[in-house]
Amino acid sequence: MSKIAITDYFDKINPEKEILGELVGLGIGPETEVLIVWHEKINDEFCKNLPNLRGVQRYGVGYDNLDLDYLKSRNIIACNNPDYGVDEVSDSAVAMIMNISRGISNYNFQAKSYFNNWQENVNREIKRNSDTVVGIIGAGRIGGSVLMKCNALRYKTVFYDPYKERGYEKMIGSQRLDSLDELLAISDIVSIHTPLNDETAGIINKSFIKKMKVGSSLVNTARGGLIDHIDDLLDPLMTGHLNNVALDVIPNEPPRDEKLIELWRKSDPKIQGKIIINPHTSYFSQASIRELRTNAAKNALRIYKRETPFNLL
Repeated sequence: MSKIAITDYFDKINPEKEILGELVGLGIGPETEVLIVWHEKINDEFCKNLPNLRGVQRYGVGYDNLDLDYLKSRNIIACNNPDYGVDEVSDSAVAMIMNISRGISNYNFQAKSYFNNWQENVNREIKRNSDTVVGIIGAGRIGGSVLMKCNALRYKTVFYDPYKERGYEKMIGSQRLDSLDELLAISDIVSIHTPLNDETAGIINKSFIKKMKVGSSLVNTARGGLIDHIDDLLDPLMTGHLNNVALDVIPNEPPRDEKLIELWRKSDPKIQGKIIINPHTSYFSQASIRELRTNAAKNALRIYKRETPFNLL
């Protein structure tokens, strides 16, 4: 059994061994003091036979698979890993924003039916970046990075984040809005970058979408659970209330047989070119996955050595 044990996902642990040596392994048992976790649910059932467990380190940013109340009741430290993949996720969001604003995916779909004419088939709704309002919900590490990148691309940017300190808007070069409804009403493209918690779960619902500007678009590279139900997006896409939807994360992964998913899989003309779904991969690059693993291992070692860990939940 390992003193520091990896619970799931990885079966080759060379990056972790570079830092943790023989402390780390895949065996979990009574001697285990620290867990490094990907998807495994860490709760009383999982931990009941781990009497020496002192800490849990998440590989990723989100921690909805950790029962924090239970861990706190046993004085078990819990940490996440927020300082990896910021550029990868924000780059993916900006790529989706650019794809929407320039109509690239939609043009690709529509062009397949053009045989007798070509260049004149323009989307007359497309505006310059400088005339397009990008609204960011959640302006932390990733949302702030998206704001700065969109500023560099000459978009008009606004953000809503009641938890960011006043004056942050001056540093980031964007306009702060104090109302989510105002952001939804004026934004041509909305990109959401909030954590998933009791306050934000299901925030993207029918009411949220109804408040969005007619013809606007939605980007979600944050957490799938922010969407109440993926089929809530279908009618707005088909009626034109939503112009485009780009998702790296969805409520059920892998997707279930919801209506929108069925039409997406079939490349149905009703939504083809209007929706992009990626398989929760915006975090990934060769560099970011190594950063994720080494950061988690370094913090697990701090927990094991009884040093103050980073990113305590």
